[in-house]
Amino acid sequence: MKTTLWTVEDLDNLSTSYPHIIEAASMLKENEVVAFPTETVYGLGANAFSDEAVRKIFEAKGRPSDNPLIVHISSQEQLHEFVEDIPEYALPLINEFWPGPLTLVLRKKGQQLSNIVTAGLDTVAVRMPDHPIALALIKEANVPVAAPSANRSGKPSPTKASHVYHDLQGLISGIIDGGSTGVGVESTVVDCTATIPTILRPGGITKEQIESVVGEVGVDQALVEEGHTPKSPGMKYTHYAPNAPVIVVNGSHEFIQQLINEYEKEGKKVGLLTTEEAKDDFRATKVLACGSRSNLQTVAAQLYDVLRLFDQEDVDLILSESFPQAGVGVAVMNRLLKAAGHHVINEE
Repeated sequence: MKTTLWTVEDLDNLSTSYPHIIEAASMLKENEVVAFPTETVYGLGANAFSDEAVRKIFEAKGRPSDNPLIVHISSQEQLHEFVEDIPEYALPLINEFWPGPLTLVLRKKGQQLSNIVTAGLDTVAVRMPDHPIALALIKEANVPVAAPSANRSGKPSPTKASHVYHDLQGLISGIIDGGSTGVGVESTVVDCTATIPTILRPGGITKEQIESVVGEVGVDQALVEEGHTPKSPGMKYTHYAPNAPVIVVNGSHEFIQQLINEYEKEGKKVGLLTTEEAKDDFRATKVLACGSRSNLQTVAAQLYDVLRLFDQEDVDLILSESFPQAGVGVAVMNRLLKAAGHHVINEE
């Protein structure tokens, strides 16, 4: 399959009449699959009403079909086409955070949506992305767009079009290159079918931000205790892993360097994921800085790109510093721990 690559540079003056948007939207209407940028990561989009189109997402990603997808919309009016019983507390969340990196799980209405999108559930995850290309594409296609991250299943999510091309070239019809994404980690997923909103996946909107709007917020047990099956789209299986195994380390710089030395004595080539502040403190086969510890938003924005950069290096093992689990740091650590298969070494 030929994969068309479109480049959009003038994001400030984008409209649905932009030729690349028209061409990509026509592919979606024809039940083809197209990758596009959002403010979080690149999404792999297909017509959410079509079984044929949605199957192509799973085929391209190699994703298990019992894993539901997030449906992307370009207006609140679209929401009412396939959702019902929106609780009162969801409305201020919609008004405050849409468009933006917040996904809401709501009751599905009717049978318009492909059952493959919802994995046969009576709920659907929905969000309105905050990116001009995504919004223009969905509006021009005039259908809700099911879109998981545009990568092969299990690999780090793509924050650049080059990541998508590397993973999916020849497997999808098109990729719209809109540059690097901003947030860098996926949207926060909130279950709005319970008595209080419950976070199923941490992401670009923090728990503290949600609480400031609606008050009490629950957290899925799968996020705080191992052994529970996660309810969120995209959280059921291993994710975000580069080729080399990852270990998260809780400890001092001296302890981390000691671990590096021990692994290197065993003949292993060690990569280290650290921050700009600390990158010169370590000696390893490859040291890569991932944002600033003083601004965890920068760590989130660069995390997947840095994990992918390690695939270009000759390393047998990747050690990563841990980060404070507050604000967006919760999402950063969630992704890092999943990339590591929850393999953590703690300094005693």
